[in-house]
Amino acid sequence: MALQIGDFAPDFTLEDQNQELVTLSSFKGRKVVIYFYPKDDTPGCTKEACNFRDRWQQFEDNGIKVLGISKDASKSHIKFIQKHSLPFTLLSDPEPCAVASSYESYGLKKFMGREYMGMMRHTFVIDKEGKIEYIYLKVKAASMADQILKDLAIG
Repeated sequence: MALQIGDFAPDFTLEDQNQELVTLSSFKGRKVVIYFYPKDDTPGCTKEACNFRDRWQQFEDNGIKVLGISKDASKSHIKFIQKHSLPFTLLSDPEPCAVASSYESYGLKKFMGREYMGMMRHTFVIDKEGKIEYIYLKVKAASMADQILKDLAIG
C-alpha cells in the first residue's frame, strides 16, 4: 500500500557525508524535508540541490531540517557538497536502497528506452510529530524547494 499524507514516515538510520549516523526519529518536534535523488553532481540533481541551497536560510529560519538521500557513498557526497557549497545533510542509502524502497522511491525506471533499477526523484515533508505532511512524486528539480516553501506558506 502506498504511503499517504497522514501516515507516519518510515523511520531510518543512514550514514551522512561524514559517515555519522542520522536517524529520522531524532528530529521529532521539527519538520523535516526528505528528498530522494538519483546521483550526486548530475544536471538535474545539481539543480535540485542548488535550489535547496539557495532557499536554505528560509528552511533554517523556520527550523526545517533538509535531508537529501541517494545511493552515492559519503565520499561522493563530500565532493558534491564542497563543489556546490551545500549547507544541508546528504545521506547514503546503498543498494538495495532499503530506505528509498520503504518510501517507494526506488524501483524500475526507464531512460532512453532502457529499463533499470534506480532512485526516484521524490520528496516528502514530515511534520513535527513524524507524519507525512506532503508527498511530491512529480518533482521539478529546479524549483522543488520553492514549491515546498510555497506549500508551507513560508515563501
